Amino acid sequence: MPNPPHRIFKMKFASVYPLYVQKAERKGRTQAEVDAVITWLTGYDAAALATVLADGVDFEGFFAQAPALHPNRTLIRGVVCGVRVEDVEDPLMQHIRYLDKLVDELARGKPLEKILRA
Repeated sequence: MPNPPHRIFKMKFASVYPLYVQKAERKGRTQAEVDAVITWLTGYDAAALATVLADGVDFEGFFAQAPALHPNRTLIRGVVCGVRVEDVEDPLMQHIRYLDKLVDELARGKPLEKILRA
């Protein structure tokens, strides 16, 4: 019997977004930097991101509708919540973990150029 989908998949992206921003701001980073990380990973521009937030799109829809997932996202390595992001098997969960890892790196003070794998 297959596992039921993880509950985060149906969680509204708009409910988690402020937590990403708060985490970054607590460490002296900005909402604009969080948006830059999201834009880099997903291809959403500022207007499309605002629409997604306003429309209450869940994580599943957020990544399904992403205009262009960045080809360098596979260069994201490391541990989030005790799990190596490169080892996550479910593609949707892996994309969520990639985003978590990017926000973590931002909050830890890593330069934006390095976070965005430039």
